[in-house]
Amino acid sequence: MLELRIASTNNDGFGVSMHEGTRVLVAGGLPGEVLLTRVTYVGRREAFANTLKCLKVSPDRQPFPACSHGRVCDGCGLMQMRYAAQLVWKKSLVTRELRKYPSLAEARIFDTIASPKELNYRNTAKLVVSGKFSDAVIGIYRRNSHDVLEIGDCSLHHPLINKVVKAAKIGIRKGKVQIYNPKSEMGLLRYLVVRVAEPSDRVMVVLVTTEQGYNEMHHLAKFIQQEVPEVAVVAQNINNSTGNVIFGQKDRAITKAQTLRAYVGNKSFSLSPHSFFQVNSGAAQIIYEKVRELAALTGTERVIDVYCGIGGISLFLAEKAREVVGIEFVEAAVADATENAALNRAGNCRFEAGDAVHLLEEIGEEGGADLIVLNPPRKGCDEKVLQSAAALKPPRIIYVSCSPETLSRDL
Repeated sequence: MLELRIASTNNDGFGVSMHEGTRVLVAGGLPGEVLLTRVTYVGRREAFANTLKCLKVSPDRQPFPACSHGRVCDGCGLMQMRYAAQLVWKKSLVTRELRKYPSLAEARIFDTIASPKELNYRNTAKLVVSGKFSDAVIGIYRRNSHDVLEIGDCSLHHPLINKVVKAAKIGIRKGKVQIYNPKSEMGLLRYLVVRVAEPSDRVMVVLVTTEQGYNEMHHLAKFIQQEVPEVAVVAQNINNSTGNVIFGQKDRAITKAQTLRAYVGNKSFSLSPHSFFQVNSGAAQIIYEKVRELAALTGTERVIDVYCGIGGISLFLAEKAREVVGIEFVEAAVADATENAALNRAGNCRFEAGDAVHLLEEIGEEGGADLIVLNPPRKGCDEKVLQSAAALKPPRIIYVSCSPETLSRDL
């Protein structure tokens, strides 16, 4: 056990302390606190620890935290912090990253917009299944380990996700479903993926297995549907690789229905088992509406939406634009986006699958763009994509980011 004084937090929300020259990251630790901790991992450059007891408490600490796992869970480092303080922390994170670059020193940074829901907002969970069928553990990997932390009552998950997890544990036990062991590479069930489509609260469950296991998966799917009637879609994905990638290449339908219908604002989206969709539906609406506001379209503009996914931003811009072209590398996402454009009768939307650099060059030959939207994954934009976008010389570029670090670098 170590007594540590937390000096700051890192970009992942871990409390940071120094002990005998080693940087120690503490789950749930807040600046100014003195904590009694237990070290859980020691690496070459840093160590990780969990909180056992708060000896000196920060005024920003949530007095009655919603999550009982906050002192040991790596999934959401800010859960021990009051929500108002979380919003301030997020603004300071963006500020700190932007100010690393002299050219961004004068950039104006607005206050963080709060999520419509502080809790129970996550509409999707990708969970590891481990242990024995008699007492399955369903949760997330502990950092730097293959040990799994059970989070059946996660306060960030939609309540229906937690209901499915509880039903799955019982169903695994009743059906004696063999659980995959990464050490022996034996067993059947690897992951449980759950998605809730709002506002209908219909549920999709994807059972990720090492092989078909027809009887086991059909019985488990039937039991989950009996216990949680909101489950409308159950699919199976077969992943026989040995790494930690969740999905494999082969899918199999268990229920007749294989898609859900979700809504963000007045737009509807068809979601398949592999669709990428914002995990916070309320925040997604705020983002999409803010992009539309900043775009200030008049109906004459040609918009290019790079990294368009299943078309969320594209559809919000389509009603005010002359034309919207979405670009996405993943062909399945383009198929979803095309279907979503048809669902919303957005005839001025089209989507292209392929390399963004090549497609941006083609668009330049077709007449360029009045607005480019960049919405890359956490790793940010490829430098060649930024160069190709800049070469079109659009009057405006709107960059939507989930990583202040790569946003600052790309800007």
